[in-house]
Amino acid sequence: MPSDSDPNVATADALTLLLHNQHALGAAIEEVTKWLSESGVEDVALNAVKAMETLDTNAKALSDAILRIRQS
Repeated sequence: MPSDSDPNVATADALTLLLHNQHALGAAIEEVTKWLSESGVEDVALNAVKAMETLDTNAKALSDAILRIRQS
């Protein structure tokens, strides 16, 4: 069983915090996107949707990396 000082644990913990931040940013962008869409600024809203898609893609990769690190 790894100790808390294990570099893998520290790396996985740091990545987990980044993932949580990424989810929070995605939620904030989603709220802004909704407001933009309702305000008639569709072009900007579509750009925000693309940003959210990138966050989702990267969140999946981060989750996979965290799982691999925690299993090693």
